[in-house]
Amino acid sequence: MPRNRPHRIDRTTRTLPRAWRWLGIAARTLHLAAVILFGAALLGSPHYVSVAGVGGALLVSGALLFTLDQWKSSAHAFQLAGAGQIAKLALVVWLTLDPAAAPPLFWIIVAWSSVLSHAPASFRHMDLRDVLGIRRQRVDH
Repeated sequence: MPRNRPHRIDRTTRTLPRAWRWLGIAARTLHLAAVILFGAALLGSPHYVSVAGVGGALLVSGALLFTLDQWKSSAHAFQLAGAGQIAKLALVVWLTLDPAAAPPLFWIIVAWSSVLSHAPASFRHMDLRDVLGIRRQRVDH
């Protein structure tokens, strides 16, 4: 028997409406497809794949994923996972603009993504302001 309880999609600071949850799933799917296509292009796929086009898809889908995560938690950009996403987006811009640097940057991003995705939550959500000794201002409402 299903329990009667309020519908809640994510257990985060903010709850995303159901449509936003599906937007995140669609963005993650597009992002994964772009990663695969980019890897295929780097490995010499005989099919024409535009590195700039795939790099653009990586950038747009990655930025959308970051935006959704930031909306759910305003501290996301200051956590290791969020800062890692920002750094990966910068590396995607670099590898798209500099084809010679693309192969090593691609594999760095793949490895970094795996670590940040599968590390314990205490590591992924570590607040870098605490690590760097940056004081936070308390806002009283």
